[in-house]
Amino acid sequence: MNLEHHRLEGKLALITGGSSGIGCYTAKVFCQHGAKVMIADIQDDLGYSVCRDLGPTHASFIHCDVTNEIDVKNAIDKSVAKHGKLDIMFNNAGIVGSIKPNILDNDKTVFEKVLRTNVVGAFLGTKHAARVMIPAGRGTIINTASICSVIGGVSTHDYTCSKHALFGLTKNTAVELGKFGIRVNCVSPYVVLTEMIMKNIDDESFKNIYANAKGVSLKPEDVARAILYLASDESKYVSGHNLIIDGGFTVVNQALSMFNE
Repeated sequence: MNLEHHRLEGKLALITGGSSGIGCYTAKVFCQHGAKVMIADIQDDLGYSVCRDLGPTHASFIHCDVTNEIDVKNAIDKSVAKHGKLDIMFNNAGIVGSIKPNILDNDKTVFEKVLRTNVVGAFLGTKHAARVMIPAGRGTIINTASICSVIGGVSTHDYTCSKHALFGLTKNTAVELGKFGIRVNCVSPYVVLTEMIMKNIDDESFKNIYANAKGVSLKPEDVARAILYLASDESKYVSGHNLIIDGGFTVVNQALSMFNE
């Protein structure tokens, strides 16, 4: 047996926002490594399609609006009822607000909607995952953050605030839940050109802005493999960590770099 291909053998993962983008790629990678996955999303048709592609023995779909606590509780309870446990909670569901750089043009309703989905959704996922993981004495929780969790000026006010808050939630819950054998981490990718992001990008040249790692571009499967590490036992001593995947973007001010050509 090649253990490289069974890094999650026997584990059960619940993935919010798993019908598309990073969530969908992660579901595929998890299944390739031996996990069973429950995909929780509001995109029902896409979710069922992903599950058909992965196979009914590997993946199941459940409708879930992460801003609705009853939906989140139900998704976790049904996952445990079906598989007897929950090993991995991947709080991935998220949205991007309207691209309005002027705060005077920002709408309070949109701002609150982004925070409800990106922060409250992860809070509810963490809360109810912990509810079933604490008695088991083990588990790993992973949140999808962004480089916007550590830097300003890259995205909108609502999105940037939500990702900073998500990193704070990650750190705080890692401290609380560590004594129960539960690890909490987040992954912070640079721009990944998923369908959600492409809807908000007009400038084609933006695709080529990938920091210091020249000759490569960040793809959803790259992020999925990083999430695989955080989900696996290989990261058993990693908690409260923000795994940044940005090709070195956040470590340098290009305007002041002595290494510019």
